[in-house]
Amino acid sequence: MNRLRSILFSASLVSLFALCPAASALGAGAPAVFFVATNGNDGWSGTLPAPNVAKTDGPFATLSRAIAAERRLPGRREGGARRPATIFVRGGTYFLKQPLILKPRDSDLVMAAYEREKPVLSGGRSIAGWKEVTVKGKKLWMVGIPDVRKGKWYFRELWVNGKRAIRARSPNKGYFSIASVPDKAASWTQGQSRFRFRPGNLKAWPGATNGEVVVMSLWVESHLPIVSIDEKDRIVRFGKRAVFGLSPGDLYYVEGVFECLDAPGEWYLDRASGKLYYWPRPGEKLGQVQAVAPALTQVVRLEGEPGATRFIEHVTFRGLAFANTEWYFPEGFSSGKNKPHIWPPPKPEVGGFGQAAIGVPGAVWGQGVQDSVFYNCAFSHLGNYALELAGGCQRNRIEGCHFFDLGAGGIKLGETSIRHDAAEQSGSNEVTDCTIEDGGKMFHSAIGIWIGQSPNNRLTHNLIHDFYYTGISIGWTWGYGPALATNNLVEFNVVHHIGVRSNGDGPILSDMGGIYTLGRQPGTVIRNNLWHDIAGLRYGGWGIYFDEGSSGIVAENNIVYRTTHGGFHQHYGETNLVCNNIFAFARDHQLQRTRPEAHVSFSFETNIVYFDSGVLLGGDWSNDHYNMDWNLYFDARPGATDKALKLGPCTWKQWRARGHDLHSIIADPLFANPERYDFRLRADSPAFKLGFHPIDLRRAGPHAIAWK
Repeated sequence: MNRLRSILFSASLVSLFALCPAASALGAGAPAVFFVATNGNDGWSGTLPAPNVAKTDGPFATLSRAIAAERRLPGRREGGARRPATIFVRGGTYFLKQPLILKPRDSDLVMAAYEREKPVLSGGRSIAGWKEVTVKGKKLWMVGIPDVRKGKWYFRELWVNGKRAIRARSPNKGYFSIASVPDKAASWTQGQSRFRFRPGNLKAWPGATNGEVVVMSLWVESHLPIVSIDEKDRIVRFGKRAVFGLSPGDLYYVEGVFECLDAPGEWYLDRASGKLYYWPRPGEKLGQVQAVAPALTQVVRLEGEPGATRFIEHVTFRGLAFANTEWYFPEGFSSGKNKPHIWPPPKPEVGGFGQAAIGVPGAVWGQGVQDSVFYNCAFSHLGNYALELAGGCQRNRIEGCHFFDLGAGGIKLGETSIRHDAAEQSGSNEVTDCTIEDGGKMFHSAIGIWIGQSPNNRLTHNLIHDFYYTGISIGWTWGYGPALATNNLVEFNVVHHIGVRSNGDGPILSDMGGIYTLGRQPGTVIRNNLWHDIAGLRYGGWGIYFDEGSSGIVAENNIVYRTTHGGFHQHYGETNLVCNNIFAFARDHQLQRTRPEAHVSFSFETNIVYFDSGVLLGGDWSNDHYNMDWNLYFDARPGATDKALKLGPCTWKQWRARGHDLHSIIADPLFANPERYDFRLRADSPAFKLGFHPIDLRRAGPHAIAWK
């Protein structure tokens, strides 16, 4: 009701200015409303939604001019009661020359799309002046970009006619794999700067040093600029080192080399000449091409000062789109491989991050932002994370937004470091009814939603899919040390195609989960979610993954199916409760426990485990410091019998003699249609006798998908 009242109030303001231009005299008591339009003029008053007939007044042309105007209004000073202001943005694309910056003085501000129009705030530049050329037998489109030749601009992403174009790449589909690694690293944490490729994969192309190799190892990717390619010895050398040690069979591809420009939709930018080449897709016409390349890393910066208790408060973004940004490794880059057990820290020449592409910033970035809202916004065609609310961001809401075509991940909440001052901590934020999809396009290890050292957040009714790495990640403390990621709620979300994408691409990384947790998290609850189609390359395609030190977490009423390495995995932790879940159709093993410890690892109770492949238990279940009971297990393979069921090295009888699953049963749970992943239980299911409660996920996922 409050939201509807706010929308109606905004609409009434629009009507007021449309019908009564005289009301635009901005006295102290007049509504503080401004308009921005692509046909506006920064010399006008900005108080009309459209130019007047005489073209002497109308909306502003830029958002920065509107911000400057609202700051000058009476009652807009910082501190005390503040006069609210609204900026309506008309439809069209606004190419920003620099990020739009909001300060604490801009609190109590609404920036909204005008009526049903769809304005786009772009960090890119429009590229025009294309002509047809033939280069080395290739019929291409070409345009010269002087700023590239002068060293003032270089980009690694391009969007043509609203679609992401492919930076010249080999292979066009799939991946090459490393043949061997001639240099032995001192440890797995130290990567190499060369490897041996398989015959025919790479060539000593004249333009090779303009490109780079993207190689996947363990759970990260490394971006390695090519220094040389020796075809005789099949050695490729790089100007940076891989994040972690490389191994034979690791996947990679090469991009940014002219000789790899060989398919429609691919492009190549020559740094020396400033020439941009594009191989048009079928149906594209030279005179109708709309090309945009990123020029900014961020389109909006919300610069509160939590250390000085100066916050940006009560700001609303409604109906806006944010697009066309890119981040790449700057001079003196340090990878941020700050896991506590990695020491000494890596040298700056590492070509990536230790986990989650954590150092890639958000295209919309904020600190010290409180009680603010992103509603029905779109974040798309980006080269970095979409939205980042860092230190001091509290009680904000992200609702009904659509995130897609992302170079890195979707949302980052909090920081990697622990802030001891409560004002500087991030927490109590909410992400609800959002769709986050098609991410990790450039930084493959990025995450759908990442929560760092941040408590009391709520992730509800979201849809997350098509990432190469983890869907949701919570926590940034490895082990049992101090941690702030407590009391987080993950409820009624749908997360699928993680590691492997819907189009069949992947897996390319290992050690991931539909949800991944770290460190002590008392009060964190993961319930009523659907997780499916999660795949790791060598290992670690898990549904619910409690990694190092994960403790105090409850996972209940979830459905997990079609994973490569297990529906549930705990590396190590304590006092976790996994109850009333359905784990089905994992490929290799259904449940995994990795590290035995002196304390109880977890309690696994009243769950259903249903499988037709692999084994029931994987990992190390040796020391019996876990509680398992009141569960139902069923091997659905033809000919499988109760007596043949193995729990690690144990028979069912031996397992129960060790004190486990004393009340559990081996039986068909009688799902409605498991082959079609309908896990509703028939009324006569034996699971009910164990105390299992039906899981109803009809409410899971967004209530409405915005911007579609």
